[in-house]
Amino acid sequence: MTDTSTADRVSANTDEEINRRIRLETERRLAYYEFHPEEIPARLAELDNEWDVERALQANAAALGFAGVVLGSTIGRRWFALPALVSAFLFQHAVEGWCPPLAIFRRMGFRTIEEIDQERYALKALRGDFAPIAEATNKLAAIWKAVRPSRS
Repeated sequence: MTDTSTADRVSANTDEEINRRIRLETERRLAYYEFHPEEIPARLAELDNEWDVERALQANAAALGFAGVVLGSTIGRRWFALPALVSAFLFQHAVEGWCPPLAIFRRMGFRTIEEIDQERYALKALRGDFAPIAEATNKLAAIWKAVRPSRS
């Protein structure tokens, strides 16, 4: 188990080459949007709908757990081992921030919510969402407006 914050557990337990690839893909996208700012709102909408690695892990675990229960009830008791294994992986992930399926999802390109948010805030900065904060009389309201997820 590594000594990292909860927010950094997944990336800290991911192969550095995969982290680098995910980071480079994000940087490539940001470089594109620097010269295509009119497309930023559409990309922000895509980010609002992007599944992070935690959501993918949970959905996969739920599907496998349900399948194991159905198969155990209809085909044979040995299938009950599947939801037990899935539960063990989820517990391992909750405690350590890593479990075997996580490596597969990271290789597939699933990002952490922090990685998605980094792209989101970089796009908002490119778009100029943070510029009005310096001149605002109500800085807190301006900050809140700048950091809220965009729906446009």
